[in-house]
Amino acid sequence: MIFSSSEDDSDMDEDSESDSSVSNHPSQDEDSEDEEETDLDYDETSEEDEENNSKSNRATTATPVVLLADQSAKAKWANWSTRTLWTLIMIGGFFACFAAGPLFVILLVVMVQGLVYKEVIFLAAVPSKEKKLPWFRSMNWYFLFSTNYFFYGESLIHYFQHIVFVDAFLLPFATHHRFISFTLYVIGFVFFVANLKKGHYRFQFSQFAWTHMTLLLVVCQSHFIINNIFEGLIWFFLPASLVIANDIWAYIFGFFMGRTPLIKLSPKKTVEGFVGGWLMTIVFGMFFATFLLKYPYMICPVKDLRASAFSGLTCDPNPVFIPVKYNLKPWMVSLIRHIGFRTTHVMIAPLQWHVIIMACFASLIAPFGGFFASGFKRAFKIKDFGQSIPGHGGITDRMDCQFLMGLFSYMYYQSFIKTSAVTTGLVLSQAIKLKGTEQMELFDHLKQYLIGQGLLDEESCVIMPPKEAWVS
Repeated sequence: MIFSSSEDDSDMDEDSESDSSVSNHPSQDEDSEDEEETDLDYDETSEEDEENNSKSNRATTATPVVLLADQSAKAKWANWSTRTLWTLIMIGGFFACFAAGPLFVILLVVMVQGLVYKEVIFLAAVPSKEKKLPWFRSMNWYFLFSTNYFFYGESLIHYFQHIVFVDAFLLPFATHHRFISFTLYVIGFVFFVANLKKGHYRFQFSQFAWTHMTLLLVVCQSHFIINNIFEGLIWFFLPASLVIANDIWAYIFGFFMGRTPLIKLSPKKTVEGFVGGWLMTIVFGMFFATFLLKYPYMICPVKDLRASAFSGLTCDPNPVFIPVKYNLKPWMVSLIRHIGFRTTHVMIAPLQWHVIIMACFASLIAPFGGFFASGFKRAFKIKDFGQSIPGHGGITDRMDCQFLMGLFSYMYYQSFIKTSAVTTGLVLSQAIKLKGTEQMELFDHLKQYLIGQGLLDEESCVIMPPKEAWVS
């Protein structure tokens, strides 16, 4: 998150130091000899870490936290220029993917997910131990693959039922998707257990837990972001834009007016930046939502992954996008006449009311995803998750709030906005569960209905007898 400056985690808490040293110290109730030997190695390492940490603490605690507004003009504007340049580059790339179509947006999310997964997994890496464990790093990526296969397969089957349930090749994968996914996971689990190595049990199990925690926090949440894309690009673009707008406005307010520290986890985040970002994000959301709902490309559910911003999409809009007439109170009519407007009503789409709630979440709750990441970095005594984006840190440093916002958007949309409807894919998913004779009966009834409605020529539709269909 951006509030008033880039993350500065040099001001370490004593608690985080003690937690770090304790986490490296094993429990004292080990029975096997190999684990006792491992304990000795851990003890020696923890003693060295404690000594290094104490030196680091003495060196860093003497450095006071300087808010961005109090920095020298040269340092302040250098920070501004670097962050602004790369912010514009990221926004430009984001818009390019968006115009190219939903497929490229999905690929962007998958790429970001992979980079975040890599950065978080790397935090717990111990190269000296990994060299002694063949296939160790490969198992991390295998679990990522198997988890993605399950989650993204679920999304594709749900949103493209009309395709996967009529394709002879895809049908077995769709009907047995969950069992295939379970089998893939079990293969990885068995492979992990088979590769447990004497003297490294503690390290291997801690890495196993670390991998699953990362899958839960990164892959699971990105799955809901993908679902938002399928429901309509606006449900991905609008929440992401609210977080970006909050970042920018909070940074601006903190840059010029930030004086009061907000939270100890991020010493340079300020109350002025937090409140200013919240208010301006609501204003931005109201106007931006009004702009987006005019374009079918944004509001139509994704039915064709090959579509782009230039495909000329059309659809029946969700009622949330249709403006509703609201009659103004007499005192409101009188008030607006003094500023030059003569009207007795306003047209407001329900989306504009919903976006206020989404903007409040993006400004007041989503930042805690950033604070969580800040605490995470302080626990590992690092400034950023990486250095892939100059002035911003790593990919994880930019995405910490987006994951939480994407999950909220999915839950909010499914709970308060989504309209239930019978779709072709839903009917097909139920029809394939019928026996062959029942499917033929259903087809015959549907044929008679379509002929009766004048939508089908009776001579153009012939049902093959079951035996002939089997032979052919």
